Amino acid sequence: MSRLESMRRRLSAQIDGINWAAARIANTPGDVLELGLGNGRTYDHLRQEIPDRRIWVIDRVLNPHPSCIPPTENFLEGEAEDMLARLATQGHKMALAHYDFGYGIKEKDVAEGAALSPHIAAVMAPGGLIVSQQPLTGFRQISGPDTIDPDRYLFYLA
Repeated sequence: MSRLESMRRRLSAQIDGINWAAARIANTPGDVLELGLGNGRTYDHLRQEIPDRRIWVIDRVLNPHPSCIPPTENFLEGEAEDMLARLATQGHKMALAHYDFGYGIKEKDVAEGAALSPHIAAVMAPGGLIVSQQPLTGFRQISGPDTIDPDRYLFYLA
């Protein structure tokens, strides 16, 4: 499979996974968390699919497409561990989190996901869902939509 085909598969899985999770959290109180803004495509999709929820965004830098800049009060710029601690201290709870951090080096990505998992857990609402490209620890993994290869995207119940 070419890298382009792999990207198409990833984007399709991301869309299907977010849409599936958005429907599943309809009755779960809490906000939404985008971990890794990048150019803002996923954030833009979250805004479209879950327009009535506050969407928090954490990233080291703000560099999205101009149409995908989150409101200043919802963007937390800095290291994820520190920003998650800030959200937890302020008492914010997430019904849905989308984990999109990654270096593209499997060992490094897995280690980062494991290190951030307890900090993500601290902000999740009971019954909240996490959609992730990387394996996380300390959560119950569940099956996502049938359209997604179980190794492509991971789904966790908080």
